[in-house]
Amino acid sequence: MKYLFKNYSANPNNPKWENIIYREQPLYSRNNDIRSEFERDYTRIIHSTAYRRLKHKTQVFFSPESDHICTRIEHVTHVESISYTIAKYLGLNEELTKAISVAHDLGHSPFGHTGERILSEFSKRDLGCPFWHEKNGLELVDNIELLEDTNQNKQNLDLTYAVRDGIISHCGEIDETFIKPRNDFISLEDYMYPNQFSPYTWEACAVKISDKIAYLGRDIEDAISLGILDKHLNELHDLLNNNLSTAKINNTIIINYLVSDLCMNSSPESGLCFSNKAFDLMNKIKQFNYRNIYLCERLKPSTRFFEIVLSEIYNTLKSTFDGNSAFSSIQCLEKFYPKLYRDFLSFLTKYYNFPNRKKLKNKIIFDDSSNTDFYKSILYYISGMTDNYAIEIYNEIIGF
Repeated sequence: MKYLFKNYSANPNNPKWENIIYREQPLYSRNNDIRSEFERDYTRIIHSTAYRRLKHKTQVFFSPESDHICTRIEHVTHVESISYTIAKYLGLNEELTKAISVAHDLGHSPFGHTGERILSEFSKRDLGCPFWHEKNGLELVDNIELLEDTNQNKQNLDLTYAVRDGIISHCGEIDETFIKPRNDFISLEDYMYPNQFSPYTWEACAVKISDKIAYLGRDIEDAISLGILDKHLNELHDLLNNNLSTAKINNTIIINYLVSDLCMNSSPESGLCFSNKAFDLMNKIKQFNYRNIYLCERLKPSTRFFEIVLSEIYNTLKSTFDGNSAFSSIQCLEKFYPKLYRDFLSFLTKYYNFPNRKKLKNKIIFDDSSNTDFYKSILYYISGMTDNYAIEIYNEIIGF
């Protein structure tokens, strides 16, 4: 039934409302601002440099020559579109789903999930905790990404709780028969691993499901365009024909079927859920994709290259720390790696308590003499890189 969730949406009548729109620090105000809380979040996100860099970050396939292969920024746009359709039909707050959608993958490293796994290995070894993009995304919007206010002072994004919760709660890799929001207004710092808690709002639940719907069909479409599935097309035809009564391989057909099924089978009592048939098909497509796309031989050379690139950057920066000062430690980079030195120094100055922090009103998050803080700053720095920028820095390191 249309608008079935209207009474449960993120609006002032929701008993969670004050928690939903809570910000750690109030935003600056304008007398003529006509935007809602979530519209302000949305524009703050799309004006951020982290959002802009998504257009040069891998979704699945690295550095495709074709402009028609999906990048990370296209993926978040697809999630925004799908979640908007779901939210509008069910009566949820579309402004909130839009804001969560465009922000949900800001924490992704260069080189997609492979890059995430590589950085996680560094983090577990040197910090004792894994690196995962949902957590990194929250830390990025809370501590790293900066915007100028009306006085040209750079400040943290200070997004609403609902959007921040949607970022860290969005993990779409877990197979679930239904999703319902949690009731507890927890500190988001309590998250220790992906999918630990349910999202706080129905809107974040919708984005979480939309994330999975968005990548399944599009990854197939791209793999076909690149010739990766040439040997598996008959298997794919049979899979779709047996479940959708069509052998046509079409991303639009897959998305429409899953979105419509979700909307027809969801209710506040049952949660956001698919029919058994649709849920089974979604899992079969996911298994097909893992078997024939994500783990295919064609991607393994690039995986080995990513490990070399990220390892050299991380180890080069890590080796400079002398136990005294982050700023004095990296001086040795200036002679041989001027670009790396200049860019990393510019990054560090925003988050350490150095003298004359003019126009910087953001939180200080690092101790200048802490080696673990230094290693963490390296992970933040690398995670923000685009694919091509990481390779550019790698080439500087190995060049003479």
